[in-house]
Amino acid sequence: MCEGTLLSCIMGAVVVDDGPSGVKAPDGGWGWAVLFGCFIITGFSYAFPKAVSVFFKELIREFGVGYSDTAWISSILLAMLYGTGPLCSVCVNRFGCRPVMLVGGLFASMGMVIASFCTSIVQIYLTAGVITGLGLALNFQPSLIMLNRYFDKRRPLANGLSAAGSPVFLCALSPLGQILQHEYGWRGGFLILGGMLLNCCVCGALMRPLEPPKKSEATKEPAEKKAKKKLLDFSVFKDGGFVIYTLAASIMVLGLFVPPVFVVSYAKDLGYQDTKAAFLLTILGFIDIFARPICGMVAGLKWVRPRCVYLFSFAMIFNGFTDLMGSMSVDYGGLVVFCIFFGISYGMVGALQFEVLMAIVGTQKFSSAIGLVLLAEAMAVLIGPPSAGQYSI
Repeated sequence: MCEGTLLSCIMGAVVVDDGPSGVKAPDGGWGWAVLFGCFIITGFSYAFPKAVSVFFKELIREFGVGYSDTAWISSILLAMLYGTGPLCSVCVNRFGCRPVMLVGGLFASMGMVIASFCTSIVQIYLTAGVITGLGLALNFQPSLIMLNRYFDKRRPLANGLSAAGSPVFLCALSPLGQILQHEYGWRGGFLILGGMLLNCCVCGALMRPLEPPKKSEATKEPAEKKAKKKLLDFSVFKDGGFVIYTLAASIMVLGLFVPPVFVVSYAKDLGYQDTKAAFLLTILGFIDIFARPICGMVAGLKWVRPRCVYLFSFAMIFNGFTDLMGSMSVDYGGLVVFCIFFGISYGMVGALQFEVLMAIVGTQKFSSAIGLVLLAEAMAVLIGPPSAGQYSI
């Protein structure tokens, strides 16, 4: 269970590809290039669905739709990222990490480029939502697998640094999206963002496979048997703790992504300038940058790790309480305070979610358990923001 912090700062993956057996992780060398690529991929994967919300106002004016309609874009992006984990696993096991990431980068870019020519909100759902979301999913999971192959002793540090890509990119993409919208409109902004997503292909090229050692005939048969292990182990549902965790996590995710999606539009409705409204996401992301690694370090302490489930419970309660208080904000100062505390609670949840899951199911069933949890959360991610949008002003 001591390796539970491997994924503690990253919001989603289905790691079933064990890689070549007998290869010792370099814990450095080219691994730092892999870490850099994973940092970029993580940033795009989790910041992009939130940062694209700065375009919602223009989309509402363009297509005459409501908040709940535009919120489907972010929801579909996140649902694809969460719900296609098993598909990504099959692709990685069949073709390898690098080819899957290269194709995923092309998909992510193509979706945004095509979206810039759309004439209806439904077309944007299919392009910026489904195609780009699938492309990001095909990038994130393989990058995590490669990172875990290249690092062993320094793996918690490597995962913590790569996880920081999400808030760092949120701080950058939100104001950048606002600038692009102001200078080029939402169509030009989508086109430029699509070009930026081609950098996922560059990151995919960095994922150089580790060469396995040559095996004797006596060792080939056991290796072949290992490769035939189950893709998903449904026996985890026999564990009552896992069932409770899955239900709790799914309920939590219903509202977890709502504030980042709507806070910018809400600030605009209060009469604040677009750039000032977009700055709220930058504040949230900046706080999240420090909250994730700090909480991860605290959770790694000897006297805290056995009690991580209680810390995670506190993080969920803290996040819900922050949302309730944030709903009472009626001016910019109140929204700033809300973003600060939401960033702290959001980072805590992200840092502890999978540490607790590993403590429940153990390392052997973790890869299957996380895939099933993400599939359950995908539905909540899909309907959460649009449902909240029904009650927006």
